[in-house]
Amino acid sequence: MTITQFRYVLAVAEYKNFTKAAEKTFVTQPTLSMQIQKLEDELNIQIFDRTKKPIELTEIGVKLVQQAKNIVNESERIHDIIDQQKGFIGGEFKLGIIPTVMPTLLPMFLKHFIKKNPKVKLKIQELTTEAIIENLLDGHLDAAIAATPLEHPKIKERVLYYEPFVGYISTDHKLRSKKKIEVADLDIDNLLLLEDGHCFRDGIINLCKTQRSYDEDHFQLASGSFETLIKLANEGLGMTLLPYLNTLDIKDEEKRNLRFFEEPSPAREVSLIFNKSELKSQIIEALHESISGIIKGAIAFQNVQIINPLKTS
Repeated sequence: MTITQFRYVLAVAEYKNFTKAAEKTFVTQPTLSMQIQKLEDELNIQIFDRTKKPIELTEIGVKLVQQAKNIVNESERIHDIIDQQKGFIGGEFKLGIIPTVMPTLLPMFLKHFIKKNPKVKLKIQELTTEAIIENLLDGHLDAAIAATPLEHPKIKERVLYYEPFVGYISTDHKLRSKKKIEVADLDIDNLLLLEDGHCFRDGIINLCKTQRSYDEDHFQLASGSFETLIKLANEGLGMTLLPYLNTLDIKDEEKRNLRFFEEPSPAREVSLIFNKSELKSQIIEALHESISGIIKGAIAFQNVQIINPLKTS
């Protein structure tokens, strides 16, 4: 048996199709099929039930795939050890970023990171937290930037920064006269939120839960972008909360609509997360150093209250 054969098995297990798996592993379909058949013959088992459409793993195939993932990961670790010994930071690195972080953070660190690490080929995807976790566990991402804590047993988190929430209040809002707002001031029935699927939305809901009960049916107006929420607030349709970095680029005339919280300010924890196997650790370290170094100059808040984006009670 070979590591290459295990890679082919993992590809078929993922795509449930020999032809597509061959395309993804850059071999011909007959070559892939032959290698998997050789492995099955050697082990005297059937890994896939080829009579099913789509193809399914057999009972023993499920167990083999789990072990194959470990073997392939450990083989990658050998390259990691060699790269670290040589001081080499390079190669392809797949990074996921949640939508509420991507537009503000990426422009801040990307140019600096590429200039400092020219041999790293970053492949960046914008993904929800749920999709990020799935892709990290499947090996389709090397690392990601997301709101934490996630408290997942197979994922490691390294905090990058704490980003406070900031209120955006239109001219006719009842909180307009306040210089600073409090969590107790938030009216869940008059709060514009991002649409379902955004962890920032979940964080705000959890923040409001600490103050009073709420009815999910009250949320009748939601959007996929902070820019739209700002426009809706300007039309007198309520107030919204923004991550601090999103307030840096709003129009000067709209900055007077911002209201910070009394300390401790509610905030989200943003971290670099990765599989606990810690493959490509030298690139992960370089990313963490680059981002945390740049962000220190942008966020100077100290006294914050971290809101867990996934906490449900």
